[in-house]
Amino acid sequence: MMLRICLLLICLTTVLPAMAQDIAAPDPQLRSISGTVIDADDDLVPGALVTLQCPSPCEIRNETADDNAAFNFRGLKLGVPYQVRVSANGFEDWTTPAIALTPDRSAFFVTGIRLKIADPSTSVTVYASTDQIAVEQVHLEEQQRVLGFIPNFYVVYDSQNAVPLTTKLKFELAMRVSVDPVSATGMAFMAGVRQAARTPDYVLGAKGYGQRLGAEAADGFSDILIGGAILPTVLRQDPRYFYQGTGTTRSRLGHALASPFVCKGDNGQWQPNYSSMGGDLASSALMNTYYPQSNRGAGMVFGQFAINTAERELSGIVQEFVLRKLTPGASKAK
Repeated sequence: MMLRICLLLICLTTVLPAMAQDIAAPDPQLRSISGTVIDADDDLVPGALVTLQCPSPCEIRNETADDNAAFNFRGLKLGVPYQVRVSANGFEDWTTPAIALTPDRSAFFVTGIRLKIADPSTSVTVYASTDQIAVEQVHLEEQQRVLGFIPNFYVVYDSQNAVPLTTKLKFELAMRVSVDPVSATGMAFMAGVRQAARTPDYVLGAKGYGQRLGAEAADGFSDILIGGAILPTVLRQDPRYFYQGTGTTRSRLGHALASPFVCKGDNGQWQPNYSSMGGDLASSALMNTYYPQSNRGAGMVFGQFAINTAERELSGIVQEFVLRKLTPGASKAK
């Protein structure tokens, strides 16, 4: 999603007036045209390509709207008729009337940017392989972060256009979450919580905290690796949460609560979520190999499985009703 900027033409007859205006406003960085790109539903459109057009000759300038859908062109000239052109994939282009900065108004904020959905009859279809599309979709999902920093990679907001993940992408996504600094910070925090609660039954002090931190890391890594990569590859299932976003509250709630038990297969059909349930059971069983003897046994395995299932249901509800609005750059649900 890129915009192109036209060349600026300043005729010889406008050179002297422009120089006089420069003297009136000695700091050109204060001369700016800025704005925020939103669509007709008042949703932010980060990544839109914004072009600053003006009569040539002129240096070509463009910007990509940031995670907050904002853009800002600085160092502009007074008296030049600028136009801001905005384009984004799937939307009609939008252009402002001419904007001329003056000594009294050297900073201009563009209002009224409302991108409309493009007419399908005028759209251009670009063909790519399913694997190529999957790579691009995962790349976009890896940019999704709640509040701009918490990983939110395992959710698909554009469910209608999602394609199955390759084996490589399933493992890549699992590893990407596992090694993310925020994930590591969360493990360290939970180890501290477990230390305060004295569970599992490791010793106290630095040694006990280290043991709990190692156990927390092993729990998380085994769960996401088995349930998010190994079993989805073997069983040909998609480990991601598919955001519904439409329908009644009851329908969306049912969709969220069912997510630990129902998933999409690589064939696009809904099926029992053996990957998620199997991953939770397998990681719970592995705890028997490194937890203290007093914390082992079948009761611990199935108890942890029940906790993991409840956490996934809660996560589905939060995904469905909360996190979409808190994730800058999340693709608009279709």
